[in-house]
Amino acid sequence: MPDPLHPEAPQTDPAQSDALYDELLELALEAARRAGALLRDGRPADLGVAATKSSPIDVVTEMDLASEKLITGFLGEHRPDDGFLGEEGASSDGTSGIRWVIDPVDGTVNYLYGLPAWSVSIAAEKDGEVVVGVVAAPMRGETYQAVVGRGAFNNGERIRHRPAPPLSQALIGTGFGYLAERRAAQAEVVRTLLPQVRDIRRGGSAAIDLCDVACGRLDAYYERGLNPWDLAAGALIAREAGALTGGRPGQPVSHELTLAASPALFERLQPLLDELGAWHD
Repeated sequence: MPDPLHPEAPQTDPAQSDALYDELLELALEAARRAGALLRDGRPADLGVAATKSSPIDVVTEMDLASEKLITGFLGEHRPDDGFLGEEGASSDGTSGIRWVIDPVDGTVNYLYGLPAWSVSIAAEKDGEVVVGVVAAPMRGETYQAVVGRGAFNNGERIRHRPAPPLSQALIGTGFGYLAERRAAQAEVVRTLLPQVRDIRRGGSAAIDLCDVACGRLDAYYERGLNPWDLAAGALIAREAGALTGGRPGQPVSHELTLAASPALFERLQPLLDELGAWHD
């Protein structure tokens, strides 16, 4: 007879989890495909800014709004009890334990200017843990995906992080905030870090940068000020490709700092970024 004072934890049927994750992945892939096609093929020649957020540099276009509406409408039709967290305002708790974390255009300034480094990022959380991530980069013709515990893939091909080089030979990606004070602080970090590494790249889409770590196109990526929708899918893809992700030493990725790198380089870079103050303005 079970001990009423020490009840057994409920067991999750692995087959049920696999089926759920398969469903979430297929929905995320289709939603990202549809949104990517809308953004690629429907971009107006005279695309303009619909609104600004934290500063005139932090923009929203009408296509950001259209993409988020498409994604939430498609996912809500198939899973009406799920919650949402979207960059452009989609927010609901849901009742299923699943929440979709959506960036309808990651790299909006790139998109506004007609630069190719933009993406659609969709992640699914189960009880607060990211279990599925999809990042579609239509102008690259690439879609990155991961399910927790199953590895990471680009267009169906398994991907892995690049073996760690010495810090002096590391190619590192980063990004900058929208407020002048934060950008000035970030410039100081770069000024000190740049002489110590091979080079630094600024792509303009956090989701793509994280996937580039997963693919071995960057040795590491760090940035201060990311939001959940910026990093949820890409960080899972990086981890499933064998990279480490985290924030300040001993902390997970956060708004303060997000870092992804191959394990040996991560162990060298994380304390250095902490010492340089990459986590504060």
